[in-house]
Amino acid sequence: MTISDRQRGFTLLELLVVLVIVGIMLGVVSFNALPNGRQRLQNDAQRIALLLQLAREEAIVRNRPIAFEAGPNSYRFLVHGDQSWEPLSDVEMLRQREFALSPVQLFIEPALNINEGILRISFGREPVDKPFALSLVVGQDKVVIRADGVGHFVVE
Repeated sequence: MTISDRQRGFTLLELLVVLVIVGIMLGVVSFNALPNGRQRLQNDAQRIALLLQLAREEAIVRNRPIAFEAGPNSYRFLVHGDQSWEPLSDVEMLRQREFALSPVQLFIEPALNINEGILRISFGREPVDKPFALSLVVGQDKVVIRADGVGHFVVE
């Protein structure tokens, strides 16, 4: 056996160094790929802002009030029937959903209907509503959805 025959493969030390580098790279990629609490709350807020805009438009088209109702763990949309509020079941996008993180504390300015920990925002038939700021808080993370009253919802 000559010296050149022994130098063909990798040494055990070289293989271990490569495995450590690959492990570190996978750890960095997986850490960045998994959303943290703030990102998950931000994603929920963006989804809710889009759904609020859809619900507002749906209320105008149907000529019936539609409400967004949220508690600490989930939220849903209701339509005002003949006598009472009923779950909105014929629009798949406005189905009941769970928050990605819970429990979520909900605050609204100016104060609207908050009854026994359940928050309700109603959209009427009119194209102009009152502006509001809906805050979603989980632990130290806070996201605000601002509505200008004419159909624009912005997540901050």
